[in-house]
Amino acid sequence: MLSFLNDLRLSINNLTGTIPACLGNLSNLTSLYLHTNQLSGSIPQELGMLSSLTDLDLSINCLTGTIPASLGNLTELMTLSLLSNKLSGSIPFEMNNLTHLKNLQLSYNQFTGHLPENVCLGGLLENFTAFDNHFIGSIPKSLRNCTTLFRVRLQGNQLTGNIGDNFGVYPHLVYMELSYNKFYGELSTNWGQCQNLTSLKISNNDISGRISPKLGDASQLHLLDLSSNKLYGEIPKELSKLTFLIELNLGNNKIFGHIPYNLGMLSNLERLNLSRNSLSGLIPELGNCKKLWMLDLSNNHLSKYIPLQIGNMHFLQYLDLSQNFLIREIPQQLGDLKTLEFLNLSHNALSGSIPSSFDQMLSLRFIDLSYNQLEGPIPNIKAFCEATIEAFRNNKGLCGNAIGLKACPSTISHNPHVKKRNKVMKLILVFLGVVFLIFIIVGITICFRSRKMKTKIKPKEEEHQNMFAVWSYDGKMVYEKIIEATEDFDDKHIIGVGGHGNVYKAKLSTGQVVAVKKLHPLSEDSVVNLKAFTNEICSLTEIRHRNIVKLHGFCSHPRHLLLVYQFLEGGSLEKILNNDELALEFDWVKRVNVVKGVASALSYMHHNCSSPIIHRDISSKNVLLDSEYESHVSDFGTARIMSSDTSYWTSFAGTFGYIAPELAYTMEVSEKCDVYSFGVVALEVIIGRHPGDLISSFLSSSFSLSSHDVLLEDILDQRLAHPTNRVAEKVVLVAKIALTCLHTSPQSRPTMQQVYQKLLNWKSPFTKPLRMITLRELIDLGNLNEAS
Repeated sequence: MLSFLNDLRLSINNLTGTIPACLGNLSNLTSLYLHTNQLSGSIPQELGMLSSLTDLDLSINCLTGTIPASLGNLTELMTLSLLSNKLSGSIPFEMNNLTHLKNLQLSYNQFTGHLPENVCLGGLLENFTAFDNHFIGSIPKSLRNCTTLFRVRLQGNQLTGNIGDNFGVYPHLVYMELSYNKFYGELSTNWGQCQNLTSLKISNNDISGRISPKLGDASQLHLLDLSSNKLYGEIPKELSKLTFLIELNLGNNKIFGHIPYNLGMLSNLERLNLSRNSLSGLIPELGNCKKLWMLDLSNNHLSKYIPLQIGNMHFLQYLDLSQNFLIREIPQQLGDLKTLEFLNLSHNALSGSIPSSFDQMLSLRFIDLSYNQLEGPIPNIKAFCEATIEAFRNNKGLCGNAIGLKACPSTISHNPHVKKRNKVMKLILVFLGVVFLIFIIVGITICFRSRKMKTKIKPKEEEHQNMFAVWSYDGKMVYEKIIEATEDFDDKHIIGVGGHGNVYKAKLSTGQVVAVKKLHPLSEDSVVNLKAFTNEICSLTEIRHRNIVKLHGFCSHPRHLLLVYQFLEGGSLEKILNNDELALEFDWVKRVNVVKGVASALSYMHHNCSSPIIHRDISSKNVLLDSEYESHVSDFGTARIMSSDTSYWTSFAGTFGYIAPELAYTMEVSEKCDVYSFGVVALEVIIGRHPGDLISSFLSSSFSLSSHDVLLEDILDQRLAHPTNRVAEKVVLVAKIALTCLHTSPQSRPTMQQVYQKLLNWKSPFTKPLRMITLRELIDLGNLNEAS
C-alpha cells in the first residue's frame, strides 16, 4: 500500500515464502532488490505492472516455473537478474521489448530454447550472462553489432552455429566465454580488433581451421583458452605480441609445426599448455618467462634436448614434457627449480643419469621418469624415495632407495675384502628374510588350525568350495588354481596397479571369483615387499568389518607372494568417477553412503581395534565398491599398527594428492593423516574429480575472498542434477566435514570417530537451501563440535 515507494531493497536476508503478487501495486517503484534470500514459488505476473521499474534483481533464490510474459511490459528496465534459481522453460518472446537493458543475467537455471533474439536491439547491453543452462540454437544476431558489450558469458549450454559469423567488433568488450558448447567453423579475425579484451575462452567446442595471426592484435589479452577443439596449422608467431598474456591454453587440438621461439618473450606468462597436439621440433628457449609456474608440452612430437634455460624459471611448480621424443641427458639446471612440485619426463628417450642437482629439489611431490634410458642412482630425496616403481619402470638401470629398485653398488665395493663382506651380508639378509617369512607363515597356520579345531568340521565339498577359508590349506593347489585362472598372470586379467604389485581378477574352476594381488618380486637387496606382504596379513587378520575388504588367504611361492581377496564387482571409486557413464549411475544417495562407509571403516580401525591401525594410503583407488555401491577400504600394504612400543616415526607412504601436508616436512604418522586423506576422498566423491585446485586454494595463505564466496553448488559434480531436500542436506554435511578434515593443523582435525558420529546423525549445519551456501560459510563453521 506504499504507493509512493520507489526503492525497495530486502536482499541478503533469510526471507522465505513466495513473492507477494500485491507488489505489483507499487506503481512508482523503480528498484526492487530481493536477491540472496530463500524465496520460492514462481515470479508473479503482477510484477509486469511496475511500468517505472528500472532494476529488478531476484537472483540467488529458489524460484521455480517460467518467466512470466508480462515482464516484457517493463520497457524501462535496465537491469534484470534472475541468476541462480530453478527457473525453467523458454525465454518469452515479449522479452524482446526490453530495449533499454544494460544488464541481463540468466545463469545457473534450467532454461531451454533459444536466447532472446533482440537482446541487444536497443544497443545498450553491457553485461549478458546465460551460462550453465540448456539453451540451444545460435547466438542472437543483435549481439553481432552490439558495440556496448562489456562482459559476455554463455558457456555450459548447447549453443551451435558458425563461430566465424556470430561476432563483430566490440570496442568495450573485456570478457568473453563461450566454452562447452557446440560451435563450429573458424575463429573470426574480428577478435583481434577488440582492443580492450582481456579474456577469450572458447574451449571444448568443434572449432576448426587455423588460429588467425590477427589475434595477436588484441593487445590487452590476459587469458586465451582455445583448448579441446579441432584447430590445426601452426601457432602464429604474432601471439608473442600479447605482452600482457598470463595464460595460453591451446591443448588438445591438432596443431602442428614448431613452437614459435618468440613465445619465450612473454614475460608475464604464468601458465602455458600446448599438450596433446602434433607439435614438433625443439622446445623453444623460455628462460624469459620468469613468472611461469605451469608448463605442459606433453603428448607432442618434440625432439632433441631439454633446454637449459628452463632452469631459470624459478617459480615453476608444474612441468610435464612426457610423451615426446626428447633425447640426451636431463640438464643439471633443472635442479635449480626449487619450487617444482610436479615433474613428468616419462615416455621419451632420455639417457644418462639423473643430475646430482636434483638432491636439492625438496619441494618435489610427484615424479615420473618411466620409459626412458636412464641409469644410475636416483636422488636421495623424498619424492624419489617414496615414488612407486611405476615412476621408474622401463629404464636402462636405475637404482636406489625406492620400492622396486635395486640398491646401488657401494662406492667402496672395489675392495676385495669389502666385496667378500658384502656377499656375506647379502646371504645373511636373504637367510633372515626367508626365516622371517617362514615364522610368519607357521604362526598364521598354527593360529588358524587352532581356530578350525574349535569350530564344527564342515563337509569336504563345502571346504573345496571355499578353499581359502583355511589359509595354508594345500598351498600348492591354491597356487596352481590361481596360475590357471590368470593364465600365468597375463596382463589381460589385471584390474588394478599399485605401488607394491598388480591386482588380477581370477575366476577359479570352482566358480569362485577372487581378486589376487601379486606383489612385485623380492630382490636379494631388499625386503620392502616382504614387509608390505606381512603388514597386509597382520592388518587384515586383526580386523573384520563390513566396509573393509575381506582377505580370503595368501600364497607364498618361490616366484610370487600372493594375497587373495574377495572380488568386488563395482571396481574402484577412482574408476567410477573418471567414467562419465558410470558416474551418472553413481547418484547422490550412493555417494553419501560411500563416504559414510569409508568413515565407518576408518573409525573402526582407529578406535575399535586392540591397537589403532593407520592405513596411510586412503585414496579413491583404494576404495572399492560392490554391486550395491557399498564401500570397502582396501590395500593395507602400507598400514601401521600403533602399539604402545611402536615408533610413530616412519618411512613415507601414500598417494600423491591425498597426503597430509605435515608429511612434507616430518615423517611423524598419526591417525590424523588418515583423517586428511579421508577429507580429500570425501570432496572427490561430491565434486566428481580430484579436488586438487580447491585444496591448493583452501590451504594457501592467498586464498582470496572471491574463492571463499564460491557457491558449494557450483563445485558439485555437474554431471548429476543438483541434490534436493534431505539428500542436499547430507551433501552439505559431507562438504562441511571434508573441509574440516583438511585443516593444515593435525590437532584441529576431528577424529574419525567424531566424523562417523556426525554422518550417522545426518544433521545439516544449515537451514538455508543448497544454492545459497558458500565455501566461506562451510569454513567459518569451525570444528565439528562447534558446528553442532
